[in-house]
Amino acid sequence: MAVALLWAGAAAAQDLPRPLNDDDFLPFDMEQAAIGHQLFYDPILSGNRNITCAHCHHPNFGTSDGLSLGIGEGGVGLGPDRTPGAGADRIRKRIPRNAPGLWNLGAKDIHTLFHDGRLSKSDIYGNGFNSPAQEWLPEGLNSLLAAQALFPLTAQFEMAGNVAENQVTGAVHDRIDKGWPILAKRVRTDPRYRSAMVDAFDDVETPKDITITQIANALAAFMAIEWRSTDSPFDQYLAGDAAALSEAQKNGMTLFYGKARCASCHSGPLLSDQKFHALGLPPFGPGRTRQWDPYARDVGRLGESNRLEDAYRFRTPMLRNVALTAPYGHNGAFPDLESMIRHHLDPESSLAKWAREMSALPQVPWLQKADFLVWDDRFEMARQRRKIDIAPVDLSDREIDALIAFLHALTDPSVDTPPFGMPDGFIP
Repeated sequence: MAVALLWAGAAAAQDLPRPLNDDDFLPFDMEQAAIGHQLFYDPILSGNRNITCAHCHHPNFGTSDGLSLGIGEGGVGLGPDRTPGAGADRIRKRIPRNAPGLWNLGAKDIHTLFHDGRLSKSDIYGNGFNSPAQEWLPEGLNSLLAAQALFPLTAQFEMAGNVAENQVTGAVHDRIDKGWPILAKRVRTDPRYRSAMVDAFDDVETPKDITITQIANALAAFMAIEWRSTDSPFDQYLAGDAAALSEAQKNGMTLFYGKARCASCHSGPLLSDQKFHALGLPPFGPGRTRQWDPYARDVGRLGESNRLEDAYRFRTPMLRNVALTAPYGHNGAFPDLESMIRHHLDPESSLAKWAREMSALPQVPWLQKADFLVWDDRFEMARQRRKIDIAPVDLSDREIDALIAFLHALTDPSVDTPPFGMPDGFIP
């Protein structure tokens, strides 16, 4: 009992965040969200009509896909059972980064998205966003989340398809915005959507008025409403229910906001500082580089900022429902919370011990020679080992178990009863 009181007293002394409330989230329209719900699970938005948003962000896998690096356009199946396809339709590249969860992306305070922050709120192009589409981003987007929804549609290996396979990817190859009108035409000529969108959007008087803007806004409305998470045991504790957390979870919370220094990056009500940090994660896969960079590597924030000091840094993820979204890291290098925590505590030692079998990479024989190619480049590996922004922390096994318990306390009990759920007839 004395130990429990000591832990509870320490937790009370920490700078805990305030609880999330309705004012923290942008308002979205339910009628528009209902359209977004259908579009999210509809292959109509992919170039070859063979993949949906849900294939990489499925509720069965915590709105991720259960893989380290996803199998995108051309693959077959769902989650860890997804296969890379066959023949001319087979995948040509793994998705370069882990599919992040979609929880609380409708929060007002979010200003930056993607692992490398290549989408952010900004007036640099006069449209409210700094994005890969630069000045060609469509007008009228209702949120940062709506802008984000546009880019998987134009990505060759995610949803657009390979050049010469369809009109969408051919148009995107010319310029990033040229594919969106083709997708918008599909939607506005589809009887399932055209009248519904006329009814749901004030700026749409006839189906001819439907553009990619309304499609993106509908997707944003759906994701923001469907995957809002504010009622985890931790949230209940912050709101004043001292009994919401077990003693082990309170112990883990004390460590999180104290000795373990987790909250130095996972801070604030959203549990992210929205900044970029180099953790020395084991590299693999095709990665994302700067333009014209010939390496099979991932340079992180450097690819967006072009500042050398940003090399190998990635955005701090938010942590609501983190226990549901394994594997972990920008490339899904670690299969469970324990291994990810241990890496944070001693990145150099963890990197030295890491084994390729820890990654969740479905077999793709024609890509496997390149999967771990970066490990053969001793200069690149040395550069990555030198760039680590976090200092080691010494925790006992018992303390690590307490941290894991606390991270499970971030799981919202309502995840199994979302407002919309999966639509009838969805076939992966």
